[in-house]
Amino acid sequence: MDDRKFRNAMGKFATGVTVITTEIDGEVHGMTANAFMSVSLDPKLVVVSIGEKARILNKIRLSNKFTVNTLAADQQEVSMIFAGQLKEHDEVSFDRLDGQAVIPGALAQVSCEVSAEHVEGDHTLFIGNVTDIHLEDDSEPLVFYSGRYRSLAEESAVSFKS
Repeated sequence: MDDRKFRNAMGKFATGVTVITTEIDGEVHGMTANAFMSVSLDPKLVVVSIGEKARILNKIRLSNKFTVNTLAADQQEVSMIFAGQLKEHDEVSFDRLDGQAVIPGALAQVSCEVSAEHVEGDHTLFIGNVTDIHLEDDSEPLVFYSGRYRSLAEESAVSFKS
């Protein structure tokens, strides 16, 4: 099967959009990613998948920490900046969570310490032990589907209680 067909098939899974950040010597590095998921409630673990060509890969290895910032619908420009799609933009400012740089206004900010890493194919999976979380008020998430940013249309909301 060709690469484009595989990418198109994977693009049929709607995802939220995150920015992964880490910091080395006071300099914040980040990348837009949608390859993120929760792994465990006890202990609280998440995983991010980082491509072998991504500049942030070795920076996460060096810092042994990362944050996951789930972007709000009005943060498409932030996503594009960290995806390298906007070359000319204002400087990005950061807040702090557990001493780590996070994106202001993100729906969820999750700080992590790397507990394990696994190389699989052309990506490295970093398992992060969650050290702190900050949640913003409920607003719409930034959604990515079939190669484009999308918005949620709330036609009929069904609530699931845990």
